[in-house]
Amino acid sequence: MVRGGGVRGVILHESALLLPGDGGDSIPLLRPGADFLLRALQFSQLRTGICYGSDLSADKASLLMRIARLYSLESFKLDASPITDAVHKISAALGNIGGAVLFLVSDKKKDFFSDPCNNGLFLDPYNHRWLIAVLSSDAAIDATEISSISCIKKLEELPFIICHMNKKEIIGEIVTVGYIMKASRQADFAKRSAFPMYPEESGLMFVPLTSELPMMSQIKELDVVLHKVTDEIVTIDLSSTSGAQPKITYTNGLQQLRSYLEHQSSPLVIDPFDNIYPVLDRLKIQHVLLGLEDVNLKGHPRIRGPYFLKVDKFDEPNLLQQLSDARLSLPNIVKPQVACGVADAHSMAIAFRFEDYKDLNVPLPAVIQEYVDHSSTLFKVYVLGEKVFYAVKKSIPNSNVLMKSSEANGLKPLTFDSLKSLPIVDGHHDITEAQSEFDLELVTGAATWLRTTLDLTIFGFDVVIQEGTHDHVIVDVNYLPSFKEVPNSVAVPAFWNAIREKFERGRCRST
Repeated sequence: MVRGGGVRGVILHESALLLPGDGGDSIPLLRPGADFLLRALQFSQLRTGICYGSDLSADKASLLMRIARLYSLESFKLDASPITDAVHKISAALGNIGGAVLFLVSDKKKDFFSDPCNNGLFLDPYNHRWLIAVLSSDAAIDATEISSISCIKKLEELPFIICHMNKKEIIGEIVTVGYIMKASRQADFAKRSAFPMYPEESGLMFVPLTSELPMMSQIKELDVVLHKVTDEIVTIDLSSTSGAQPKITYTNGLQQLRSYLEHQSSPLVIDPFDNIYPVLDRLKIQHVLLGLEDVNLKGHPRIRGPYFLKVDKFDEPNLLQQLSDARLSLPNIVKPQVACGVADAHSMAIAFRFEDYKDLNVPLPAVIQEYVDHSSTLFKVYVLGEKVFYAVKKSIPNSNVLMKSSEANGLKPLTFDSLKSLPIVDGHHDITEAQSEFDLELVTGAATWLRTTLDLTIFGFDVVIQEGTHDHVIVDVNYLPSFKEVPNSVAVPAFWNAIREKFERGRCRST
């Protein structure tokens, strides 16, 4: 539990957002790093706004208004009046926010911070404490005598300034979590208010990591690193996976992070990179799922992985016998061995005849799995620490329906990208019967077993229920899913608790 103080509002002056121009006919542009900063602030649970003077050109003001709409920012047009008047106007709009306001301005607007009477602070009738941050390209600002001024050279630094101030001023134990993932995934989490920059009930503060800043300076502010490593893979080679790790090339930012963390005991990483490797390799995860035999309960359906076969080429002379030995009967679903992180990892096919394997357009090496008839119903299971949730989704239809599609397509195999266009049949789909067969106790036991076996904190897996046998078959496992089907009011606190509990356990082991 945390109490009081800290930064609760951020006001960005146009001079810190817009590139300086000569005024002529030049097109107004945002400064480098502005989009990064605005994404971080948009759903940060901080009151955020932009301000600009009435003398700003119409095209620059228009750009700022578009940015305000895009990032849900408040906007303030300030008249040519004393600074205190501008402060009062913004403060009246903010009301009682329960903390300080951080004002970011460029070093070209010295009137905002050079008055020694302010000592770097503005005072207003609402008793907000105004803190000043100055964007200075040449470190020309001497803030040694004005303790409340923070100087930054890049906009990407501001989230760290905010978190540093909050950790210093707020009463209670705060855990700072740095995260690295692609922008679209960050937006998905942030829109659910999962990445607050102010530690409300969770005691967690989230800050985005970037390759635009030295990784060491970012890491030293953190207690936890949360990553979606599969977003940061450039290339992956599984041909040398007889050892523990595949050969992976990462983005520059993640490579910097890995290099630094290799020699550090802190911050805690959720989850260690080595723990993620089985999820990257469909063959490895299939072998892991063989251990589910130990999870099965008397009087319950069986839970298992699908029958499978790994192939390096589709024209192997004894492929038919290999399929038979692996208990694989047609139809089969064929997937690349690489499970994620590269463009064609989700290029799949459903083969109905043995002849379909000739010239099959699926990347090799590949994993051939049994196709499980499952009444077009998929159960998405999410594991957030010790909490298990599930959602029900429409899925690929049974094989007899797919066969008709194949016949209409000239008896060709069905090829698809599983992230974009699953071969789903239109029309009403009743999930009631399939949902009644879902064995939550069995699946929760499997989730606990997978969490322990893989040593992962936040992951998900897909379950289908086989018609006839009622086997619960785990057909996919993935790391750090969005769990978007679970209501925010339930999922987000569980997400925070999973991170907090992992941090507490890690701290106990290190003492």
